[in-house]
Amino acid sequence: MGWWACGQERGIFSWGIFAAFGICYASRMEMHLPFQAELLVFLAITAILVPVFSRLRLNPVLGFLLAGVVIGPYGLGRLAGDYPFLSAIVFEDVKGVSILAELGVIFLLFTIGLELSPQRLWAMRRMVFGLGTAQIVATAAVIGAVAYMWGNSGPASAVIGTALALSSTAMIMKILFDRQQFASPVGQTSFSILLMQDLAVVPLIFMVAMLQDKGAGAEQNVLLSLLLALAKAGGVVAVLVALGHFVVRPALRYVTAGAQGPEFFMAQILLIVICAAWATGEAGLSMALGAFLAGLVLAETEFRNQIEVDIEPFKGMFLGLFFLSVGMGVDLLAVMDNLFWLAASVFGIFAVKAVITTGLCRIWGVSLPTSIQTGLALGQGGEFAFVLFGLAMASGVVDKNVGHFMMMLASLTMILTPFYYRLGEILAARLVKRKANGMTEVMEQYVKGVEGHVVIAGFGRTGQAVAEVMEHNQIPYVGLDHQSGHLEALRKKGKPVFYGDASQTHVLDKVKATSARAIILAMDDKKASRTAIENIRRHCKNVPIYARARDEAHADDLQKLGVNDVVLETREISLQLAGRVLQCFEYSAAAAGRVLESERGEGEQKGDSVAA
Repeated sequence: MGWWACGQERGIFSWGIFAAFGICYASRMEMHLPFQAELLVFLAITAILVPVFSRLRLNPVLGFLLAGVVIGPYGLGRLAGDYPFLSAIVFEDVKGVSILAELGVIFLLFTIGLELSPQRLWAMRRMVFGLGTAQIVATAAVIGAVAYMWGNSGPASAVIGTALALSSTAMIMKILFDRQQFASPVGQTSFSILLMQDLAVVPLIFMVAMLQDKGAGAEQNVLLSLLLALAKAGGVVAVLVALGHFVVRPALRYVTAGAQGPEFFMAQILLIVICAAWATGEAGLSMALGAFLAGLVLAETEFRNQIEVDIEPFKGMFLGLFFLSVGMGVDLLAVMDNLFWLAASVFGIFAVKAVITTGLCRIWGVSLPTSIQTGLALGQGGEFAFVLFGLAMASGVVDKNVGHFMMMLASLTMILTPFYYRLGEILAARLVKRKANGMTEVMEQYVKGVEGHVVIAGFGRTGQAVAEVMEHNQIPYVGLDHQSGHLEALRKKGKPVFYGDASQTHVLDKVKATSARAIILAMDDKKASRTAIENIRRHCKNVPIYARARDEAHADDLQKLGVNDVVLETREISLQLAGRVLQCFEYSAAAAGRVLESERGEGEQKGDSVAA
């Protein structure tokens, strides 16, 4: 379950104990740390909630949201005046917590950037700018029209429509990562829409300013300011990308090549993330977008995997604070006073957004099960709704009572997101089961929404090991195997593996092999492997092929057939065993890894691993 898993539980628990002792020591020494009591309460909640919810197999995000409701200023915080001892266990300064919680979204977007690449992002441009833009415009128009029908002014209705059209990047991406579904069709479709929503924040903020200044001259000034701000933002993005390519990589190499410890490397990564977030924030863009760009640049470096490991605890801790702060914004008394209208509005928002998003996904060629699941997943309000409603209330565009109601509505929809996401999964699974006509139909339903994927032909032990690496790195894949005995068990586990022979052209068409990023042949049978390569090379001329080989003669044969890279089973096993032995001789894991890479390089020159 991502950072909630057992290993991460121990890490978070250790962090909590360490920080708690530090805070207690500071208290005894009469030192005052910023948000001292709040941090202690948060760490205590984390140490208790994460293990308990993991044991119960419940989503810990829901636990943080509910905990925020209970210990927030509208929960037990109301009683702190009458019962002073409650002040030690409640959050009374939500603003301070929200500032810290923003870092969770920043680190989340940075991690997403690390797991993508500019090439993959460019391949998604049709979904990001096409589907994403259509979703924002259509949803804002419908919700805005409903708000206008209920007596809101035109400007207020426009703000309500656009603010509620946005969904929560933090909520959805966290759920996708926990369920290892980021690389799935629903993950890729949801992310495409969410990314466009993040990019649209700047124009929407200026729209609020434009609605406030209604004079013609003022409108021209606002439009001019918008154009200047967009130009400024574009310049900042270009500078960040250029600095990443020409400065960040050499700087990281300098740090890792020196005698400095890992803490210096971690400090430089944190500096890069925060500086990138600050730069885009100053340019009027989302700070999370700057962190995403930083991750996108670093994804092309050799430090990507180490960065992901090092940054994970920071992302997890601050994301917990973010979900806690969302729960704190729910006023239970206000909910009870407006229970009917809030319940009706929550249902209405999810229904409207789900229907619109599902319909648009279908227009863009996404399968019906994936479209329904994406529509329900993105049915909530987002974190940027609070920003837009705050600005609109401060400028008088939206009445304060209406604004507070809408912010409460956004908070409640975020709390209910895990339930609606699960509902989407159930409906999608039933729809696939009902419509499926054998394994071929299931394959078509899955592959229809996949882009930039990997085809794995042969799903035995080797193919499954390759698939695990793809899943851990959020790379979409489709598995094929012509032995159906074990496929049903894998399918029940949610693995996208289907019955089919890669040597048949119609099977390659079903899995969209011609548009795949790579094809991996993990089959044991030499003859079947040879036949498959010949067919793939004829049918998918420009797709790279990677294959396993039993010996050097087999590797030479595959190379002549046009395989891009061949890995010898015996040599790789020997190298792995040798690496374990080197560590017995007090070689560090990094040093042993360098020796193995050197041996692999020599082997390639000798022809043990052939690269075309």
